[in-house]
Amino acid sequence: MKKQKSISFQSNIVALLAACCIFLSAFEYIIPKPIPFLRIGLANLPILIGITLLPFPAFLLLICMKVCFQGLIYGTFFSHIIILSAGGTFSSSIAMFFLYKFCKKYISFIGISVTGALLSNTVQLYLAGLLFFGPSVWLISPPFYIIGGIAGLLLGVFTNTFTGKSMWLTQCRELLYADNS
Repeated sequence: MKKQKSISFQSNIVALLAACCIFLSAFEYIIPKPIPFLRIGLANLPILIGITLLPFPAFLLLICMKVCFQGLIYGTFFSHIIILSAGGTFSSSIAMFFLYKFCKKYISFIGISVTGALLSNTVQLYLAGLLFFGPSVWLISPPFYIIGGIAGLLLGVFTNTFTGKSMWLTQCRELLYADNS
């Protein structure tokens, strides 16, 4: 019974974090951008928080929900843009997950977030060049990497602060992992 309760609570956490991804993505959509397709990645905050709470299968579900719902919000679900979004999101999220799980003693959320942002940018630029635009896509890489690095740094600082001070996160961890010990 305790395991079933834990799985139900875990599902609620995935749903809540996915809803936060949708909200932050919609909010970010209305922020003016210097380059139309350049985003700062606010919807990655729930992903970073999910790293601390979820086992890998639930985390993969969260990533899938983020990609699908962002595609629906931006109207890119049935376009080539979803390939770039999915590639960047999956590669960076999985890398961040494993960095946290295996290196959290050596790297903070700042390093994890910056690594995720730069990996996402690299994969998206690679896919854009490979599938759509050719080698000239690398001409726009400097602003991608600069903005990605700065955004990753800021999201990492926020996540460090939030994970260190959030009573909600502490209670969630206790509820999720008390039943499993």
